[in-house]
Amino acid sequence: SDWKDRRLWVTVLPIMGITFPAAVQASLWWRYRIPFGATLCVLGLLFGEWVNRYFNFWGWTYFPINFVFPSQLIPGAIVLDVVLLVSGSMQLTAVVGGLGFGL
Repeated sequence: SDWKDRRLWVTVLPIMGITFPAAVQASLWWRYRIPFGATLCVLGLLFGEWVNRYFNFWGWTYFPINFVFPSQLIPGAIVLDVVLLVSGSMQLTAVVGGLGFGL
């Protein structure tokens, strides 16, 4: 849909998209044993992204909003949280959950 997606979705989205959810998930799991930090972080990023896209894409330039899809991070974050919930291991979550997030 967007001309940059064909070049950047393979490297930029999985690498940059997993840094904040993994950090929030690690701190919430280490301190409070809450296994859904990645999903909360991605939902917050998604809300901020939609606000950004509405005001910048539509409000300033009238670029059609249906050409951009930031919601593809949610299934990866759910996979990351489920792996942590089932295994309880940060190492297994880093390897298996990170692979599932990237896929």
